[in-house]
Amino acid sequence: MDEEYEVIVLGTGLKECILSGLLSVDGVKVLHMDRNDYYGGESTSLNLNQLWKKFKGEDKAPEHLGASRDYNVDMMPKFMMGNGKLVRTLIHTDVTKYLSFKAVDGSYVFVKGKVQKVPVTPMEALKSPLMGIFEKRRAGKFFSYVQDYDEKDPKTHNGMDLTRLTTKELIAKFGLDENTIDFIGHAVALHTNDQHLNQPALDTVMRMKLYAESLARFQGTSPYIYPLYGLGELPQAFARLSAVYGGTYMLNKPECKVEFDEEGKVTGVTSEGETARCKKIVCDPSYLPNKVRKIGRVARAIAIMSHPIPNTNDSHSVQVIIPQKQLARKSDMYVFCCSYSHNVAPKGKFIAFVSTDAETDNPQTELKAGIDLLGPVDEIFFDVYDRYEPVNEPELDNCFISTSYDATTHFETTVADVLNMYTLITGKQLDLSVDLSAASTEEE
Repeated sequence: MDEEYEVIVLGTGLKECILSGLLSVDGVKVLHMDRNDYYGGESTSLNLNQLWKKFKGEDKAPEHLGASRDYNVDMMPKFMMGNGKLVRTLIHTDVTKYLSFKAVDGSYVFVKGKVQKVPVTPMEALKSPLMGIFEKRRAGKFFSYVQDYDEKDPKTHNGMDLTRLTTKELIAKFGLDENTIDFIGHAVALHTNDQHLNQPALDTVMRMKLYAESLARFQGTSPYIYPLYGLGELPQAFARLSAVYGGTYMLNKPECKVEFDEEGKVTGVTSEGETARCKKIVCDPSYLPNKVRKIGRVARAIAIMSHPIPNTNDSHSVQVIIPQKQLARKSDMYVFCCSYSHNVAPKGKFIAFVSTDAETDNPQTELKAGIDLLGPVDEIFFDVYDRYEPVNEPELDNCFISTSYDATTHFETTVADVLNMYTLITGKQLDLSVDLSAASTEEE
């Protein structure tokens, strides 16, 4: 271990593994360490007995739930946008050869007390029970505008400058009502709160386009894809990638103490009496607790069920977003469900998550609106975890720290953090203009 590396990565969470892979592909000499004896850190995947031990403190789960090894329960479950930045990153690094994906069945939103399919094309808008007949026409016109919008072609802008016009002002021009604005902002553009309404509309329009492109790409009933056997495969795929490009991996390294010089710049990492020297450190917040601050908490419930979520057209994999306004909350609530169709549970079993930014100290009560959508559950676990973000200045100490995972059940915010960190570490933008045909799903 007494060697010099350009970058030492601490923790094998998904963000750290993606960065390790990207840097290795760039020819950077990387050492990747983890204090745990398993991959994934906070975003690991557990079998049933591990899940039982974590939440119930008992070694063995009851037999009626099926074989422990047939469960792959992701601790940070998130669907991938079929045309999004994570899929582009996977293709850019050729990690797709280690993974198999399958399209996700459904994308839904909770509006006016009901779970409804998210409409995103003018045709779907006309069929959607979310809106009355006149609102359908207005939404159809708005979706057509978004579909035709090309940032580089002023003819498609209808005389509107979306870098100046706010989302609220743009939507007002189409006369859309509150509920329509709600599902577009939260379930299509995937904003996590309502701040976007007072920000330039370009971001929302480009997010809507990404949703529509992702939906068209796999010609499915949702824009999302998910790996077979769950996300636990992802960190290991990036670990393999890093190894192919000369990266070194060391699991089960206790303590992992980061060393600094007199100026406060990182010089290396010590574990078990040996020090590996480096110029830069990439890590999750747990490795440098004095350089992060708490920014909130996430409340979540994990349920094992024997049926799909009701009112989702028997979807075996589905996301339901509950916009904050629908529950008079400050943040959205997310419902995620996956099943044996993605090989994350035994035949006939479904795994559901309900998550949100905690606003109280009682997750059971706070998550009730989401849990009520699940129907009967075989087992349910509750959990609250703290979220942290870095407060250091990387240009002064060369420490690049990821932000804790949020409550969302899609990857867009996670990938934004990874790409931002990549730019801070390397000083360059990652080129994601890749041939997307390289990623395919099982059905294709």
